[in-house]
Amino acid sequence: MLEFLVYLKLFGGFVYLLLGGDLLVRGSLGLARQSAIPPMIIGLTVVAMGTSAPELMVSSYSALSGHPDISIGNVVGSNIANVLLVLGVPAIIYPVWFVQKGLRLQTSILLAVTILFIVLCINGPLGLFEGILMLALMVAFLFLTIKGSSIVPGLEEDVEEEMERVIGVPAISWKIMLYISLGIAILPMGANLVVEGAAGIARNWGVSEAVIGLSLIALGTSLPELGTTVVAAMHKSSDVTLGNIIGSNLFNILGIMGVTSILAEVPVMDSLLNWDIWIMLGCTLILVIGAFMKQ
Repeated sequence: MLEFLVYLKLFGGFVYLLLGGDLLVRGSLGLARQSAIPPMIIGLTVVAMGTSAPELMVSSYSALSGHPDISIGNVVGSNIANVLLVLGVPAIIYPVWFVQKGLRLQTSILLAVTILFIVLCINGPLGLFEGILMLALMVAFLFLTIKGSSIVPGLEEDVEEEMERVIGVPAISWKIMLYISLGIAILPMGANLVVEGAAGIARNWGVSEAVIGLSLIALGTSLPELGTTVVAAMHKSSDVTLGNIIGSNLFNILGIMGVTSILAEVPVMDSLLNWDIWIMLGCTLILVIGAFMKQ
């Protein structure tokens, strides 16, 4: 009976995370539309960061509640899933063309950030200094994007409008604030349930919490990115697919691990150092190779 409750917590947590993330993205898109924010900025801040909200909640809560292995496992696993799953499924629906302007720069920045993260992990654990460094790089990245460097491709106007129509973006101010408020309120509830369920499953299965973070939680928290890229693929937009993956992976490392490392010291397990972070590097190289071969 207790084992069933553990699985129920994990499943219920994922439902809350998906619901909260969906409401937050819808509300943010509505707010962005009312504020006349450029599509490029929407593509980065709302699509990439908004769909990473579940990872942020889970990683932050797991670090604060004494389960730091889940947080780093979640980030590494999510970055792997973003390339192999979130890029793979849309590619089956519609070919993803690596021909966007600036894609070489974007993938090169992601590769550099990934290598930096690996170096920090090797010299681990990740603490206050590493967290401040990653967040500072995140702020610089956002600043350059907002100033018009087009580091990450945004949404084309017609694709943006079509996605807003499909997912149902609110146009009334009180609905926008309601969506955002509910999203912010529901996400921590989901994170709490996911972390408790994951820790229980790790104990029942006799595996490390990092393994659960790399597998079950990483796949579950990558569902918002998958949903976004599938919608983009159905409307034949490679810009959204690649931009979402690049932006999400950058935000996972710099934003999520930056915040998590400031909140609590994050140890790096030998299994991550010996295997998993190198798979993440290999997935990043897939994007880099695609960018440099197809242009």
